[in-house]
Amino acid sequence: MRLSILIFAISVLALAQVQEPGRLENMRGKTVMLFTPHPDDDTFCCAGTLYKLAKNGNQIHIVIYTNDDKGSYDPDMTSERLARIRMHEEEEACRILGIAKESILWLQYHDGMLEYANPRDLVEQVTGLIRKYRPDVVLSVDPGAESVRWHKTDHRMAANNTMDAIRAAEWHLYFPNQRLHDGLEPWRVPEEYYYYAGKDANYFVNIDDVAEIKLNAAAAHVSQFPPAVEKYRADWEPAALEKLKAELRQMGKKDGHYVEEFRRATGFNQE
Repeated sequence: MRLSILIFAISVLALAQVQEPGRLENMRGKTVMLFTPHPDDDTFCCAGTLYKLAKNGNQIHIVIYTNDDKGSYDPDMTSERLARIRMHEEEEACRILGIAKESILWLQYHDGMLEYANPRDLVEQVTGLIRKYRPDVVLSVDPGAESVRWHKTDHRMAANNTMDAIRAAEWHLYFPNQRLHDGLEPWRVPEEYYYYAGKDANYFVNIDDVAEIKLNAAAAHVSQFPPAVEKYRADWEPAALEKLKAELRQMGKKDGHYVEEFRRATGFNQE
C-alpha cells in the first residue's frame, strides 16, 4: 500500500555480505514464491534480491493477497479504478525486475479487509498454492516485526496466514480434499525468508550492484508517492522523480552499502 519510509526495504548493513555459494541470492534453477499483502511490498522489501533471482533463471511466483484498492487521497479516485492502476504498476515493477506478469497471482481481496476474510478458507487457498507450485523457497512478511504487529492490518493477516499455510502444506491430513480431488501432494518448504524483520533480521543480501534497479522498480508505483497519492497522475515530473530517488538513496546507505534484510527460518519457522 502507501510507502512508509520507515519500512522501505533498502535496508543497510555496515559490511558487505560474502556472496558464497548456497546463499539465497545465488540460487539457480529453483522455484521461489513470494507472498505480499499489497502490490508493492515485494518491491520495497526485496526487489534487489528478486532481480538477482530472476537473472539467475529461477522460477518466481508473486502471490498478492489484496488488490490495494483503497490507498489514495484523491477525492475523484474510485476503488475500481485504483485496483486497475495498482495492477498495472505492479506489472511494470515486475517487468523491471525481469518477472513476467503471468507470474503474478492475484488473490483479489479488498485492501484493508484481509483480516475479515474467512481464516480457514484463506489458509486452505494458500496451502493449495504452496502444494501446487512446490517452492524451494518462500518469502513472506515477518509477523513479529513491530510495524506488522501494531500497524498494518493486511500485513498481520498475510504474515500469519502464510506461516500457517506453510505448516499445513507439509501434512497430508490438512485439507485432504486437495490431494483427493486436485492431485496436490503435501509439500515441505525447505527454506523461508521473512522480510520487514526489523531487529530479528539474521540474513542480509548485498544489493550494491542493483540498487538503482530497485529504485526504478519502486518508482513504478507512482500512485503511492506524492504528488500522485494526493491527486492522481500516471507519470512523474523528472525533478520530482529525481528528488524521490535522491532521498531514498540517502536514507538507504550506511558505510557505503545497500542491503536487503530477512529473518531466515527452516522447519516450523525456526531460526
